[in-house]
Amino acid sequence: MEQEERIIELEIKLSEATKLSEELSDIVAKQANRLDIAERRIQLLMERAAQDEANSSNGITINDNLPPHW
Repeated sequence: MEQEERIIELEIKLSEATKLSEELSDIVAKQANRLDIAERRIQLLMERAAQDEANSSNGITINDNLPPHW
């Protein structure tokens, strides 16, 4: 019976490891999705900053007003 108990214990551990692996896979997929979104936002911000810089070099001033606390 000792060998049967050992096999059962190994099956339980394998089941737990499989569940953990699936949970970690889900976490990695969610993090990858969030990273993709963040990269797209950064790209848009960089494009917007480049556009603002291009506009300011053409003599167009954007946000040239002093903040209200000045």
